[in-house]
Amino acid sequence: MERLIGTISRGIRTPIISKGDDVVQIVVDSVLAAADNGQFALRDRDVIGITEAVVARAQGNYANFEQIAKDIKLKFGGEEKNTLGVIFPILSRNRFSVCLKGIAKGVDKIVLMLSYPSDEVGNNLIDLDMLDEKNVNPWTDILTESKYRELFGYPVHRFTGVDYIEYYKGIIEAEGCEAEIIMANDCRAILEYTKNVLYCDVHTRKRTGRLLKENGAEKLFGLDEIISESVDGSGFNKDYGLLGSNKATDDSVKLFPKDCQEVVDKINKELYKRLGLNIEVMIYGDGAFKDPVGGIWELADPVVSPAYTKGLVGQPNEIKLKYLADNDFADLKGEELKSAISEYIKNKDDDLVGQRVSQGTTPRQLTDLIGSLCDLTSGSGDKGTPVVLIQGYFDNFTIGK
Repeated sequence: MERLIGTISRGIRTPIISKGDDVVQIVVDSVLAAADNGQFALRDRDVIGITEAVVARAQGNYANFEQIAKDIKLKFGGEEKNTLGVIFPILSRNRFSVCLKGIAKGVDKIVLMLSYPSDEVGNNLIDLDMLDEKNVNPWTDILTESKYRELFGYPVHRFTGVDYIEYYKGIIEAEGCEAEIIMANDCRAILEYTKNVLYCDVHTRKRTGRLLKENGAEKLFGLDEIISESVDGSGFNKDYGLLGSNKATDDSVKLFPKDCQEVVDKINKELYKRLGLNIEVMIYGDGAFKDPVGGIWELADPVVSPAYTKGLVGQPNEIKLKYLADNDFADLKGEELKSAISEYIKNKDDDLVGQRVSQGTTPRQLTDLIGSLCDLTSGSGDKGTPVVLIQGYFDNFTIGK
């Protein structure tokens, strides 16, 4: 019988994973148990995604605000009155509140510079229409806190209801640190206030660091360089530091997991040993997609996937079926049309980039696409499915028996 179902994404329930647990064994056992429970068979080139959070939990990869403060002092200390520019943080209590608490404990004064009208992933400080109404140019205008309040009052985030200027200022001052808030989008604006800068942007950080260095920054680090080594026994991430971290408690963060390639390779090998199947494996964090209502681009992690097996390298190489149906085979219908398209797919080029027949397909990395599907499947709340099994992702119109 012809198979009429294409890609399937299943959330897989697992035990609650804690520090020291064998995440490899838990993932393998949970997927096999789910297949038995759900009465479905695993196949070659199925994909297993594991959320980064449970990998980091199993590793015990955490840091507290005292450890963050010590690293800040090590990197930015040495002055009698220590003023630090902290620029372009994400507007998120989950992502930045504990980090900011540690940063504030490590210095005497923070000049906090926020991008506006939103942060880099779309969290709004101000509606774009309000900038037009007040004749403010976000590319050139630098706003002090008082000027911002004069122009815009006390707007709050549409989803969280938080006034992030007030919220972040409160965190800084609670640590006995002086706070000054400004809004600007040119990273070089901070150099009028201090030459010591911690830049906290995620996806634009390399450009930000380069511009600041070229224009006179003295002590200069990115958030990816804070807790990039263990401090007083903390966890760490040598590649991303505090980027990708999430609030664990009021005083600590769970860091992005480390040594991830070892984890995915072990799961792949264990499943091959037990089933004789090559099942692709990846660790995923935030998906890469944009909310059309709030304008928030989900990806606050430095990457969608920090590790994946080799079969997930590359981009899709797909043909647009409707293009063939409307153009090359416009005179065919029914079984004739199906046969013609199937034959075309079987003989398609290995690289369709630039060809009209591939226009409208998605030119993104497989791990970004599949990781986004995993993130949407597992959610971020109480579904209890930190592992996702995706089947049929690499099928096409000709594979259906």
